Amino acid sequence: MDSQEIRQRFLKFFQDRGHKVVPSSSLVPTDPSVLLTTAGMQQFKPYFVGQKDPIVDFGSKNTVSVQKSFRTSDIDEVGDETHLTFFEMLGNFSFGGYFKEDAIKYAYEFITKEMGLTIDYVSVFEGDSEVPADTESEQIWKSLGIAKIEKFGRKDNFWGPTGAEGPCGPTTEVYVKPSTGSTGSPQASSGQVAVEVWNIVFNEYYMKPDKTLEPLKVKGVDTGMGLDRLAVMVQGKKNVFETDLLEPILKILPESIDSHHKRIIADHLRASVFLLADGVMPSNKDRGYILRRLLRRIFTYEYIYKLSPQTGESLIIEVIKKYGDFYPELQNQKNNIIDMYFGEWQGFKSVLERGLKVLEKENNIDAKKAFNFYETYGLPYDIIKEIAGVKAENLTLEGFEDQFKKHQEVSRAGAEKKFGGHGITEGDLTAVNAEEMKIKTRLHTATHLLNAALHKVLGDEVSQRGSDITTERTRFDFVFNRKLTDEEIKKVEDLVNGAISVNYPVKIETMPLEEAKKSGALYFYKGNFPEIVKVYSIGNSSMDSTSSPQAGLEPPFSREICGGPHVASTREIGKFKITKEESSSAGIRRIRATVE
Repeated sequence: MDSQEIRQRFLKFFQDRGHKVVPSSSLVPTDPSVLLTTAGMQQFKPYFVGQKDPIVDFGSKNTVSVQKSFRTSDIDEVGDETHLTFFEMLGNFSFGGYFKEDAIKYAYEFITKEMGLTIDYVSVFEGDSEVPADTESEQIWKSLGIAKIEKFGRKDNFWGPTGAEGPCGPTTEVYVKPSTGSTGSPQASSGQVAVEVWNIVFNEYYMKPDKTLEPLKVKGVDTGMGLDRLAVMVQGKKNVFETDLLEPILKILPESIDSHHKRIIADHLRASVFLLADGVMPSNKDRGYILRRLLRRIFTYEYIYKLSPQTGESLIIEVIKKYGDFYPELQNQKNNIIDMYFGEWQGFKSVLERGLKVLEKENNIDAKKAFNFYETYGLPYDIIKEIAGVKAENLTLEGFEDQFKKHQEVSRAGAEKKFGGHGITEGDLTAVNAEEMKIKTRLHTATHLLNAALHKVLGDEVSQRGSDITTERTRFDFVFNRKLTDEEIKKVEDLVNGAISVNYPVKIETMPLEEAKKSGALYFYKGNFPEIVKVYSIGNSSMDSTSSPQAGLEPPFSREICGGPHVASTREIGKFKITKEESSSAGIRRIRATVE
């Protein structure tokens, strides 16, 4: 039974029992408290706490979904037989529709009859001073013929809440052994260790910020079963990388690559494709940093093993081929995914080459040196640790993170000096608070579009001479020997708004200064540039100002050396409006503009 059939059987099983099939939500959550979607229940949190009505939104108190999920805690563990970053969570949910008896019976029937597996044992909550033992679940399992029932405490069989407060409750977990053979025989393999495949949460309580519990008025069911892990059991495989979900990706990679590194590439490539399809852009903060970290690990191994650029594209196409029917956003974003992948690789390649050469010459790499490599060449901690080998034997993640914190403190100190202890700094921008920074970031990115539009309308005579951004407007000074006509101003304004409406992605690359200049990137000289600079591209290509990595793609709308920060895509900017065009000094014009 392949993974596609497992998904469809799961959805149909619960649909036939009155559940509304709900599509997967994005990996970029609406919940601001988390960076990425980590579980199937995240999109249903408002229904568990009573903020939304499932009958109004779904026509049912019961739902079922296959949710794409991402967990960052396992990045450093990827490469063994079990750990993944991206995975799919099969889940059925009830918001006051049914509770323990139906949930357990559904699980039993699906595992034994639909999947043809044998339940080895289950676990239930053993109880403590606050919450009684879950004897109800124990008795239900016994009535179904399950004799082996383990009892565990809060650590293993009590879930939640997510955050400081929220729904929570005892859980019951289902453990099975792999099938014998690829046909999915119900007979468990001898000698195999049983694996937990299904976690069923009974939301009975609400935990308040002071950690006290109070009974919920409406009880709920929240379940989660990893598709990769279930596929191992159903297909009789030894690990997740042997299933049809990942094996086709691994087969593309040459046999000469170490199996551990193969698994890293396969996992990270799959995860990166899904992140890119959901609009995540490589950057140096938040979810963009997570994506960049994954991509740079892939690129490093591709470089070390001398893989051709076509290998990366083949891997992307295989992921889209494998998952595109169920997740159509992958098909829709195919060209953009490939473009962004190669754009990030192009920007990192030369820096990687230089960084690895310098790394080879170093001895006794400590936390400070490692952080300098990160700052200068973009090499993440795990890559430095692995490539340096014995030369970094004393390097620890704790030490590296300590250096990172020290760097942040220096940045904050600069902002505090300017704003009396209440400011923040991001890249080239400073602001009093996060909200002000958002506004300035929109205006800053709009200024890039303005600079590019002026070049397109007026020609290369235009040259930036300064800019100033407040929360109300952007001010841009440039070399030009006459007043702009009303028609020219309108053309510039229309070009900027056109780029905004297309919703171009904003991409960042790091590269040597001279390489950046040769690529055609615009820049404003304000003093000595560092040896390695950031180049922001807005548009289809991130190669250079005249060509693109894939035939048929137009050059970027804007390409500029800059310290950032910027929006992820242009539609975040809003409507652009030029409010004034005037003379600043002899031969220098000034434009003031706003966004709304």
